[in-house]
Amino acid sequence: HQHTPEIEYYLSKEAGEEINVTLTTHLVPMTRGLLCTMYVPLTQPKTAKEIEKLYQEFYEKDLFVRLHPLGSLPQTKQVVGSNYVAIGIHVNERTQQLIIVTAIDNLVKGAAGQAIQNMNLMNGWSVQAGLDYSPVYP
Repeated sequence: HQHTPEIEYYLSKEAGEEINVTLTTHLVPMTRGLLCTMYVPLTQPKTAKEIEKLYQEFYEKDLFVRLHPLGSLPQTKQVVGSNYVAIGIHVNERTQQLIIVTAIDNLVKGAAGQAIQNMNLMNGWSVQAGLDYSPVYP
C-alpha cells in the first residue's frame, strides 16, 4: 500500500531504528470512511495495557485522536463528518504482534482537514477552527 513507506519512515524516526509494518486497508461498500489494520511485530513482550499507556502519553495533546478502550475497536461510523482518527489496539500474545485498527472519514481527515489545520496554524487560530462543525454529505 502506498502509505506503508511513510508509516515506516515516521515510526523508524521516532524509534531510532528500522521499523517494518504490514498495513491492510479494507475496501468495503460504504459512502465514506477508511478503515486500516496494521500489524507490528513486537521485539520484546508487551501487554496491551503497556502499549495503551504509550499511546495515551504520545497522543495526550492531540485534539483529533480518540483512543478506544482496550477490548474495543473503532468503526468508520464513529468518525463520519469529522477530523478525528479513532484508534484501537490489541496485542496478540501468541504471535507477539501489535494490531492497530484505525478509522477516519477520508473526506475530512485527509488533505482537506490537513489544509484547514495548516491554515489555522499559519494564522494563529485555534487548530480546531472550522473542524468542530463539519457538515455531513453524503
